[in-house]
Amino acid sequence: MRNFIENMPKAELHVHLEGTLEPELSFSLAEKNGISLPFETPEALIAAYDFHDLPSFLKIYYAGMSVLQEESDFFDLTWAYLEKAASQNIVYAELFFDPQGHTTRGVAFETVITGIHNAQVAAQEKLGIKSKLILCFLRDMSADSAMEHLLMAKPYIDWLVGVGLDSDEYNNPPVKFKEVFALARKWGLKLTMHCDVNQKNTLEHIGQVLDDIQVDRIDHGVNALESDALCNKIKARQLGLTVCPVSNRFVVQSLTSQEIRTMLSKGMLATINSDDPAYFRAYLNENFIALQEEGNFTKDEILTLAANAFSVSWLTEPEKTDYLHKLSVFSDTRAE
Repeated sequence: MRNFIENMPKAELHVHLEGTLEPELSFSLAEKNGISLPFETPEALIAAYDFHDLPSFLKIYYAGMSVLQEESDFFDLTWAYLEKAASQNIVYAELFFDPQGHTTRGVAFETVITGIHNAQVAAQEKLGIKSKLILCFLRDMSADSAMEHLLMAKPYIDWLVGVGLDSDEYNNPPVKFKEVFALARKWGLKLTMHCDVNQKNTLEHIGQVLDDIQVDRIDHGVNALESDALCNKIKARQLGLTVCPVSNRFVVQSLTSQEIRTMLSKGMLATINSDDPAYFRAYLNENFIALQEEGNFTKDEILTLAANAFSVSWLTEPEKTDYLHKLSVFSDTRAE
């Protein structure tokens, strides 16, 4: 199964570029940019990854961004992830980035998005991995700030496929950003929002995501299983759910393997993703492998999860068909 997972062509739909910042690159950029880190070695930095819930993770996560200063830093960050992804037979990725986490530090929006975009272009040419970019708003900042950053993005609209919403969900319901997401949709962008696991008012928030925002996809969304009405709505609209098993284990002490199997049994389009792999020490293959080992998932179930990711991606229909065909060929070859 491990070999099967590692060689299977895959798509990843829920990965935060800032969450792919490996300690070694962090130290390298810190030295280049003259930034002092409160750790002597990359190993010491990893040892500090002591988080047990969303707020404790975010505290470390945002502190790590300080080393990202120049366009080349964002290029290096993005290239490193895409190189790692290609080595894991990820053929397509949709990448989140958090511009507010950088502009609030004095880094220009143009610097951030240009570095990322140039790495995407280079990776497709040199590594053969295709990717698209999703601008995420920080929900614990104001809706005005989100709107300001959406307007900043307008000159680069062709570099984006969608917008998302992440960060601390506490007292930051989806409807807070209704106008921002409505404008993004008007501009032709796809919509997704985080509904993190076991958050306060989570069912109400999932309802808002479905009814008030009318998203095209939901990030995490595991708690939807607590409501038949929400599950039926998600299934009827064929909305993808981007579940992150290893991330869940850090935040809620569970890989949510039982919940993922329940989603499959209900015909819901669950997908597997790595979220913030540098911090959770697990990229996409490691997430699939951990999930399979804990839940004893079959090859057919693993293939369904992989196929779901291509199906609910924001690729064109011909692109989806092509990738799904390649996955089918891989499956048939391994069955012989």
